[in-house]
Amino acid sequence: MHFSRRDFLCSTLVACGSSVPLFLARSAQVIADETKRPNHGRMLVMVELDGGNDGLNTVVPYQDDAYRRHRPQLAIAAREVHRLDDHVGLHPALVNLLRVHENRQLAIIQSVGYPNPNRSHFESMAIWHTARLGSSRDTAGWLARSLDERFGDPGGDAPALYLGENLVPQALYGSRRHVPALSDLEQFRRRLGIADPALAGPQRAALDQMGRRERGGAGSLLQFVERTGAITYATSARLETVARANDSGARYPESYGLARRLKLIGQLIKAGLGTSIYYTRISGFDTHANQRDTHAIRLREVGDSLKAFLDDINQIDEAARILVLVFSEFGRRLGENASGGTDHGTAAPVFLLGPGVNPGVHGPYPNLDDLADGDPRYAVDFRRIYATILDQWLGCPSQAILGERFAHLPVLRASG
Repeated sequence: MHFSRRDFLCSTLVACGSSVPLFLARSAQVIADETKRPNHGRMLVMVELDGGNDGLNTVVPYQDDAYRRHRPQLAIAAREVHRLDDHVGLHPALVNLLRVHENRQLAIIQSVGYPNPNRSHFESMAIWHTARLGSSRDTAGWLARSLDERFGDPGGDAPALYLGENLVPQALYGSRRHVPALSDLEQFRRRLGIADPALAGPQRAALDQMGRRERGGAGSLLQFVERTGAITYATSARLETVARANDSGARYPESYGLARRLKLIGQLIKAGLGTSIYYTRISGFDTHANQRDTHAIRLREVGDSLKAFLDDINQIDEAARILVLVFSEFGRRLGENASGGTDHGTAAPVFLLGPGVNPGVHGPYPNLDDLADGDPRYAVDFRRIYATILDQWLGCPSQAILGERFAHLPVLRASG
């Protein structure tokens, strides 16, 4: 089921009735007129593992004696891992991610990090979000900068959406384009106050009349507020429309919050929302204590949710246009601590998923006999991944976004 931009903005804002402020009603017609071309480009789905995921127990170097020596309690036995090759395998809880690997829709990039690593959650995540190193870094996010580069002046559908309970992540902060934050459909049912359908005709006429009224000058603060407000309400109304529509019947593990958010992303994609970037996160990866059980629970949620999402989108024509990036702010230390956990580390693997990836294990295996202050050394700068995605997937010049040129990685199919 696909919607035109005009139908989306006019009909769904009509459904909001008297709960829509007057300036939003005036903005609806203007935005509908500005950009009628739907987005037929590629989409990026970002999944953040918040807290510092233990990469060594995610992509397990099961053949490495140093791994077992430094983790007498936490090391995953070779017989338990899902082997990817003769060196590494996936955590036992990632059985569904193994299925993605077997379907040739998983690329794993090993030993990812950056120079002079920072073990602070706040600082390291800010580095990943801004793609800037050092204390003088720009606070605007790398995705926010890409939105301005690709889309120009504000207007039209929100080019990016954040799905989660917390504030919009810094990666999407600082753009001239408004990025709505959505938590769940019930929130917007309460917020929108759907009106009596019998009044839709008069309401539509009233909106059309208000849409023709004069507005503030181009570039004014009032115009910006009008646009961003209209985009938020319109996106919320689209969600309500999607919730009432029949979905594809894809099976998601509904007990998982990540699965519910990915299901919603899948619904929005299938509904034809003109959005290029979707962002969500899952927390609980700061495993300083009792890591074995906690980490397994979190990884199972990640693997099961991602498999369900890929099964869902693989049923539709848009599947080839969707790429998923899974990352964390840092890995964990090689050695386990006295509390049955691991402390903040540095390098860790990054996952790319979808029909457009060049599947397999990329990058050098972590050398656990050559440590830097107790941590495996990074071998792949995370900005190389960003540059590859910007240039080869989103069609956005990476040098303009990242401030310098980074060599691409062979992680995307040549045709993609």
